[in-house]
Amino acid sequence: MGVGGCNLLSVAKAMNADPVPPVGGGTRGAGRYWRVFRTFFVTSFTRELEYRANFIAKILQNLTWVVFFLLILLVIFGNAKTVGGWNRDESFVLSATIFLMNSICSAFFFSLVEIPQHVRQGTLDFIVTKPIDSQFWISTRKFNFNEIGSMLASVGLLIVAVPALKSTPGAIQWIAYFVGVACSVGLFYSFNLTLMTLGIWLVRVDNLWVLGESINGIARYPLEIYGVGAQRVLTYFLPLAFLAYVPAEQLVRGFNPVTMGVGILWTTAALFGSRMFWRYALKSYSSASS
Repeated sequence: MGVGGCNLLSVAKAMNADPVPPVGGGTRGAGRYWRVFRTFFVTSFTRELEYRANFIAKILQNLTWVVFFLLILLVIFGNAKTVGGWNRDESFVLSATIFLMNSICSAFFFSLVEIPQHVRQGTLDFIVTKPIDSQFWISTRKFNFNEIGSMLASVGLLIVAVPALKSTPGAIQWIAYFVGVACSVGLFYSFNLTLMTLGIWLVRVDNLWVLGESINGIARYPLEIYGVGAQRVLTYFLPLAFLAYVPAEQLVRGFNPVTMGVGILWTTAALFGSRMFWRYALKSYSSASS
């Protein structure tokens, strides 16, 4: 296990240089991956139902956390009309966005956190030899139903907060918002994939997952509370602004094509970079039996 030279995984690495093309390609290829994901989803749900009380308790726990955070916001705005130029309802939109992004990532890509465990136990050997793209498998193997509560709460908060905004968002703003949320999911996924991929060399990096919580802590506040220099850094050099602020800005302040364009470029670069890093890491991975 770890880093080494020639080993029995050379064939597997060649297999994973690119996703295995399904017979027929194109649409049938997408259908094949959809069927695999559907199987992962069903098995995850079946596993959760084995302990139904625990399943329901974890959903309620996440829902309660969202409610407590909103109570904190209500206390803050009970003593101040705005924070960084954002009023209560605008801040609710921002909070809903960060919760929505985080719940989507935690639900669909929860199994990323298990990469170091797969390396330690040698089960990564079986993953890289499967006739399916290893990154897809390692990313979507388990669906985290615990996040359903947070996801529903964030959608409900949007439904309540958006009508209370000073101006009603138009169709272009809503499109920009959902594109922005998709970009935020792509950025956060790429960050977590890169972080957990380090486990191929460092083995024990499980606790680095909590860095995501620290990032969310920064991203859940209006960008205006930081200085001008910090705002530029968080937008153009360390794109935390795109996790929640920029998508929410499209609804609150109006469509901003410049920041949206930068966000799309950042997301494309992050997804490509994390993909290349994963493939590079597999080339350095040695079988647990070598």
